[in-house]
Amino acid sequence: MKKLLAGIAICGMLFATQAAANDPAELSDVEIAHVAYTADNLDIRYAHLALAKSKNPEVRKFAKTMIRDHEAVNEQALALLDKLGAQAKDNFLSQKLNQDGDAIIEKFSTLSGAEFDKAYAENELAYHKAVNALVGDVFIPNIENAEVKALFEEGLKIFKAHEAHAEMMVEALN
Repeated sequence: MKKLLAGIAICGMLFATQAAANDPAELSDVEIAHVAYTADNLDIRYAHLALAKSKNPEVRKFAKTMIRDHEAVNEQALALLDKLGAQAKDNFLSQKLNQDGDAIIEKFSTLSGAEFDKAYAENELAYHKAVNALVGDVFIPNIENAEVKALFEEGLKIFKAHEAHAEMMVEALN
């Protein structure tokens, strides 16, 4: 379990370690959009795995909320990019998120029962804390387009609620 938690912690440290090699504050709006889209899709993947593996009603309810909310935000983001005639641009951070997410999914796939539920909940809490900090402290202050910034500000409100929900879920599973 310690190895799993160490692997999960990688996600939380992702943003701190990447700053030395590449600076998230230097990403363009379309690169920021790609990071957000990637992060949403990863959380959707984690949630689908939770629905497949968990029997815990609270974990399943949370996973369904993650799918619903992250898909809705992604739809809004894609519609806005289309309206602006822009396309999200892959970058170092979205690539790192995918790489780390694949490793986390692989580790989660080996777990079951209460061990899976606890690992999923802890990952969701760490993931939302890391992403919310990045969005609130780095992305929003550096987004140039007002409509993109507004979308991120609304999304952050939703994802802070996810963080609070994940925190309650972690406490309930401990």
